[in-house]
Amino acid sequence: MPESKVRVTLPKALGGMGTRAVSRTARRVAVVDIGSNSTRLLIADVLEGRVTAELARQTSVTRLGAGVDAGGRLRDDAIARVFGALDEYRRQIDDHHVETRLAVLTSAVRDAADGREFAADVGRRYRLSPHILTGDEEASLTFLGATSERDPADRTLTLVLDIGGGSTEFVIGAGRRASFHVSTQAGVVRQTERHIHSDPPLERELGELAADVRTIIERSLPQAQRRGVEHAIAVAGTATSLAAIAQQLEPYDPDKVHGYELSRQQCEQALTCLASRPLAERRRVPGLHHDRALTIVAGTVILLEALRLFGLDHVEVSEHDILRGAALGLSVGPGE
Repeated sequence: MPESKVRVTLPKALGGMGTRAVSRTARRVAVVDIGSNSTRLLIADVLEGRVTAELARQTSVTRLGAGVDAGGRLRDDAIARVFGALDEYRRQIDDHHVETRLAVLTSAVRDAADGREFAADVGRRYRLSPHILTGDEEASLTFLGATSERDPADRTLTLVLDIGGGSTEFVIGAGRRASFHVSTQAGVVRQTERHIHSDPPLERELGELAADVRTIIERSLPQAQRRGVEHAIAVAGTATSLAAIAQQLEPYDPDKVHGYELSRQQCEQALTCLASRPLAERRRVPGLHHDRALTIVAGTVILLEALRLFGLDHVEVSEHDILRGAALGLSVGPGE
């Protein structure tokens, strides 16, 4: 299956040049997000630019980006973990009689020398239409997902923050319109591999990690872009994990995580707790999935540095992210 049969058709509110034809019948869509740290599934019914029902959502921590920063290629063990998750997702997709089957692939695949080969293999094995997102596409779809249920007339200048395994996306806009977006090379897998070599991390390692992240963000987001942001929405595993830790959720409850107002002080307290414990103990922290224990320290540092640079004391945590954005903003081209 060719790699680029899926095209981004962003609504005009996101700067797109056109819109899709609107169907009066809900389309059942499956989106698989193959990221640097996790592989995730959303099956949803979509009608007239809205998600009318979420039928399935699942996350597997697969760490596809492990070793990509240093070696430049995807590792066999990482690929095997992704295929293991996709084997399970395929059964769910088939059971739900999905019409449109999409895979979005982000930083690890974008950066790896063998990324296109891997994307084509995913398409052939699992009958998914694969698309390796550019950083701009990734940021725009994330913004669409995070703001899909907000009032389009709300002019509050808002930052949408997506901390991923290989990169972190910053999108700034108001209502449904994104005015600035950038993809940075600060991701939880990448920063963990670069800086954390002790268990638990040393103060020196944490300081070097924070300094690296701060430099990356400052270079990528001019002060003029940071000025005036009043509100932030954080999506993806770091933010949702920290919201669950703050509430000591066992088991995880997405209804209690979605919309949770996470304070910078809570993030600082979580960092102190998590960074002082060896990995085996972090895996037992209430609210934290054990598979995220390896990278949660780096993710917390990235979130804190972002909040500090934007001068924000709180961030809204959202379950609506690039999965929902892809379900709403991607269309299948001819020859699917």
